Amino acid sequence: MISIQDQIVLITGASSGIGAACARVFAQAGAKLILVARRQERLEQIAEELGHSSVHLLALDVCDRSAVESTLEKLPEPWSAIDILINNAGLSRGLNKFQEGDFQDWEEMIDTNLKGLLYLTRYIVPGMISRGKGHIVNLGSTAGHYTYPNGNVYCATKAAVRVISEGLKQDLLGTPVRVSSVDPGLVETEFSQVRFRGDGDRAKKVYQGLTPLTPADVADVILFCVTRPLHVNVSEVLLMPTDQAGSMLFNRQT
Repeated sequence: MISIQDQIVLITGASSGIGAACARVFAQAGAKLILVARRQERLEQIAEELGHSSVHLLALDVCDRSAVESTLEKLPEPWSAIDILINNAGLSRGLNKFQEGDFQDWEEMIDTNLKGLLYLTRYIVPGMISRGKGHIVNLGSTAGHYTYPNGNVYCATKAAVRVISEGLKQDLLGTPVRVSSVDPGLVETEFSQVRFRGDGDRAKKVYQGLTPLTPADVADVILFCVTRPLHVNVSEVLLMPTDQAGSMLFNRQT
């Protein structure tokens, strides 16, 4: 196990869910945190909760390539040498048959789940290579392994995250920069609230009758990946609740 004390960790989607949980566990491990999300107020709440002196907040839409580029270029010197990038920002919109899909939903998922990840990674990885160290963690999903009905485009974006992680690892071969894809199943976060556009009753049904993963469960796995000895690369982790076996197989207690 290696220490990440004083390493600079950039976390996207840090205002809630898995991103906020990562902020908590990495702060406890002594890392310096760059927390990225669109909601400045939520970021400030997380920073206050952490009570952690080494936190830099960036209110940023990762889908905006020019904003990503200019924001990263303007990072103050103490924050510019990013050691660990956690590409956590992502979402799902709707649960429709392909032929009934909403174009705006598709574009939002592709922009956030793919383009945002691509932009951050493209701008940060060259610095990691030049410094001779770094780790990229991409948040995928079991949806990228097991397509489910009405999940078409969301599943496609998460399958793409898995392929991008594999391709990035191949392109970085010969450098010390490591790449991990962490692909969780059912995690109780705001995910279903976002998917169903605030329909709380429908969102609750997703988790009824079983014990889902928590954001902290996933954050612990991410911390495990980045604290392995430098000769060890955890390329892919597929994790699910004990009550889940695939995208559509659940043990629900009624």
